[in-house]
Amino acid sequence: MGGHGLGATLMAHVRTWRPYTLWYVGLVGLAGHAITSDRHDDARMVAAWAVPTLIWVAAHYLGDYLDRELDAVSKPQRPIPSGLIRPRTAVCCGTVLAAAAVVTAAVVNYRTLMVTAAGIGGALAYNGFFKARGLLGNLVRGSLTGGALVFGAMTASVLPPVRILLFVPVFWAHDAASNLVGTLRDVAGDRAGGYATFPVRRGPRTAVRTAAGLYALAVSVAAAGLLTMAGDREGGLVTLLVAAGLGGGAFGMLYASGPEPAAHLALLSHEVLVVERMVLAAVFLVPGLGGLVAIGILAPMLAVTLGTQQAMRARHEFPHGVPARPDGDAAAAPARFS
Repeated sequence: MGGHGLGATLMAHVRTWRPYTLWYVGLVGLAGHAITSDRHDDARMVAAWAVPTLIWVAAHYLGDYLDRELDAVSKPQRPIPSGLIRPRTAVCCGTVLAAAAVVTAAVVNYRTLMVTAAGIGGALAYNGFFKARGLLGNLVRGSLTGGALVFGAMTASVLPPVRILLFVPVFWAHDAASNLVGTLRDVAGDRAGGYATFPVRRGPRTAVRTAAGLYALAVSVAAAGLLTMAGDREGGLVTLLVAAGLGGGAFGMLYASGPEPAAHLALLSHEVLVVERMVLAAVFLVPGLGGLVAIGILAPMLAVTLGTQQAMRARHEFPHGVPARPDGDAAAAPARFS
């Protein structure tokens, strides 16, 4: 591997997995299962988590392959442009993981293959085409997580129940919003690389307002959906309030930062949303599985997410691990980014 040691290569793969985002989409799959079924089979619950997760990691490998030329300019420290992972290795890893997702989905419920194929194809289309197409790219990205919810429902039902459609907008709107916030930290690099993301086209302030509107839609629909569920709805509403508090804090940072949020603030806001969306997914575990079980599932995942964000994320997103502030003084950024 170009003279790099085995340890460095393995760590490059771990960085490609983004362990700070690894757990969320599986929680959404579990939420779909919990919303749909009163009886919870352990093996099917594992599949509800595993298949979306496999597709998520496959999309990272394949997306990094498709973005390798842009990353060579704006993020040369990433595994492919740095030479730690060869492009063809990334394609092979992504393909194997996607195939594993397809096989697992077929074993659980062959009717899920259409949803699984749509998720894989949508991830490729997002990275290869829609990502640089303004707000449409963010909306496409959000729809992929909505698909994870539908898949989870189909691990508990032959076909997805009509009522699951009430909950799809929660994760579609939320992930479109958080994806839009994620683009705010890359505005300079996207401009340089010719990527016409929404903040590049319409400006960061408009992007913040749009993301906040999508987020408000997600929380409103989540509250309405909870009222239709049996079980511990009160516990679900309390969990939703926690999520909304975190989300409010994330957007408050962006609104307080002026017309164009600095890269370090955009990253910090997105880091909060990465934690918040896991809590949001857990909202729908509480009525069906109970609060203690939901906490038992969520807590270790949150611990890994917080630890790996602290240790790895800034170094993955910025060439020197410290995002520059508007005055150009990278060293002035908080120590947590060092």
